[in-house]
Amino acid sequence: MRIVKFAVIFTFSLNMILPGVLPAQIKDAEKLSFEIDNKGDMKSESSLLEDEMTLEGEEVKKAEFQSLSLSDFETYVANSLPRGFSQEIRQFGYELFLESPSTFAPVTGAPSVSDYIIVPGDEIKISVWGKIEGTWNVVVDRDGNIILPKIGVFRAAGLSFETFQKALKREFSRYYSKFNFNVSLGSLRGITVYVVGNARRPGSYTVSSLSTLISALFATGGPDKNGSMRNIKLRRNGETVVSMDLYDFLLKGDKSKDVRLLPGDVIYIPPVGALVAVVGTVKKPAIYELKDGERVFDLVKLAGGFTNTAFRTRASIKRIYEHKFTDFFEGNLNSAASANFEVKDGDIIRFYPVSEGDSSVVVQGAVFYPGKFGIRQGGDIRVKDIILLAGGLLPQASDRAEVTRVKITENGPQTSRFDINIKKAMEEDEKNNILLGANDYIFVKTVPEWKLYKTVEIKGEVKYPGKYAIKKGEKLFSLIKRAGGLTNSAYIKGLVFTRERVRKSQQKNLEKIIRRLEKQLIVESSNKIQTALSIEDVQSKKAVFSAKSRFLESLRRVKAIGRLSIKIDSLEGLENSSSNIVLEDGDKIFVPPKPSVVSVTGAVMTEGSFLYIRGKSFSDYIEYAGGYSDYANKGGVFVLKADGRAVKPKRFLFFSTRIEPGDAIVIPEKFEKIAWLREIRDISQILMQIAVTAGVVIKVF
Repeated sequence: MRIVKFAVIFTFSLNMILPGVLPAQIKDAEKLSFEIDNKGDMKSESSLLEDEMTLEGEEVKKAEFQSLSLSDFETYVANSLPRGFSQEIRQFGYELFLESPSTFAPVTGAPSVSDYIIVPGDEIKISVWGKIEGTWNVVVDRDGNIILPKIGVFRAAGLSFETFQKALKREFSRYYSKFNFNVSLGSLRGITVYVVGNARRPGSYTVSSLSTLISALFATGGPDKNGSMRNIKLRRNGETVVSMDLYDFLLKGDKSKDVRLLPGDVIYIPPVGALVAVVGTVKKPAIYELKDGERVFDLVKLAGGFTNTAFRTRASIKRIYEHKFTDFFEGNLNSAASANFEVKDGDIIRFYPVSEGDSSVVVQGAVFYPGKFGIRQGGDIRVKDIILLAGGLLPQASDRAEVTRVKITENGPQTSRFDINIKKAMEEDEKNNILLGANDYIFVKTVPEWKLYKTVEIKGEVKYPGKYAIKKGEKLFSLIKRAGGLTNSAYIKGLVFTRERVRKSQQKNLEKIIRRLEKQLIVESSNKIQTALSIEDVQSKKAVFSAKSRFLESLRRVKAIGRLSIKIDSLEGLENSSSNIVLEDGDKIFVPPKPSVVSVTGAVMTEGSFLYIRGKSFSDYIEYAGGYSDYANKGGVFVLKADGRAVKPKRFLFFSTRIEPGDAIVIPEKFEKIAWLREIRDISQILMQIAVTAGVVIKVF
């Protein structure tokens, strides 16, 4: 295993070190080495490395999650807040360090920093052009010197970068004139610093020599939730150089105490101070760490101030006393005593929104802009005034409106309702244009059965196809006559009439059929697989189940069209027949041209469409298709008529069911051919229902 791991790491390193190598070449190289695991499976080296990196990544994520899991105080706050307050209250600032890297490598090609102190190991890039030209990349040796042609040994360590630039230019000027001069820093040496105390990842770190206290905190993960955000100390040679309050940086952008690090510096994160939760109508609800003497309004400032919906005169505090019990009290922020109230460790301060008890009236119904409208308490802003605010009455508004009023009594709210004549109210009739109160609800009723237009679309073989507006109670015959009647090529017997209400009902029934069929197939398949006696038997049962699934999927793709089957022999006979149905809004009518063929589909030798010959029976057309196939179910034949009906053909002596142009003759196969279909009860009836409902012949054999 160790050898394999080494090979994997070497292959991975090629990707990193040789960027010019083509991905395909790397993949070819990976194919050369495999490991056989305990189960005898083969894994490529790249897969092994991926698995190892994934496990390591998951461990890191797990550790990160655990380090940011809820602290005891966060849990206490979440359990203490009533409904209406967010339960996601966390200690402020700690999440900023979640995505930070675990190390901070030395900087290469860093920008020139004037006050940077040069030390042994730093790389310096020097360019000179003019009467003299030259470029030198030199490294400060352990004695603190650099060596340059002509100039020789030159002291660099201990000088600030700005001082070094000026000194080196003076030195060049002793030997040369009329030249241009540029100095920049190259690779800088790394320095070792220590992060201790309540840090998320305490330890020793190599960071850039340009690193500052804040950049090091982000690089090393910052404080854990038991560590202070407001009293981080930088210690150097046993003394505290600076104490930093990260709140100044996070809330104000103040980096005045962000000093540069030196080798051997210690970043000490002491335990977190007193914690107070600020929740409710402030801009940044969170748990904040206190400094000595901070008061209620200091916490409000830390939380970004009040939101514009805050009720600023009320604050409530839940306090822990002597680590034994809690108490709850409220303060008025308008008083100086409450505003300067000193908060303590463990307090939960709640701020509330303004009251929802506003003075408003709700208007719904036949107005242009229904909604809630404010009224002045004690005013006079009446019904007419509110209706005008709602844009006025719609054309379909009736003269009736209902007013609902709620009155608060000692026994609870009492609701009363009364009607007014809204048209008279708009004319300022005093009896109807009543005075409104807060929370009144006005509903303006529309005229009965209102709709501006009801339309029906007629297409196909009529003289003037289009979308026609209809009146209440208008019938099919009337619409066809309005459309100019039929053309000479119209086939009235094949008229297709679809209705949305019927489509929804048909679709619901179709889905019910499919669900019943699906349940039956799955249960029977499951029982048979469980009782299988061999692997071959199991595989066979699974193949059957797959076939059933494909069958069900084909049924799911069928969509109802909402066709009403209407038997019409002629336009003249339609007017006084039961087929002359009353039209509804959205109905669609299609009059097809007269067909000249009859279709034959299913278990015949040759499926197809055949020229219609008057007087021929369904058996004749089956003969035209080459006759029944070996697996034809002769007793299951049905005819899908041009008018949408599905009928079982009959034959008695010299009489048989009449076949007409546009009919489709469907011959199912015997279910013995497809063994699993034998288990389905009433399959012929199911297929006929689907054919009628969807207006199609389902090809499932």
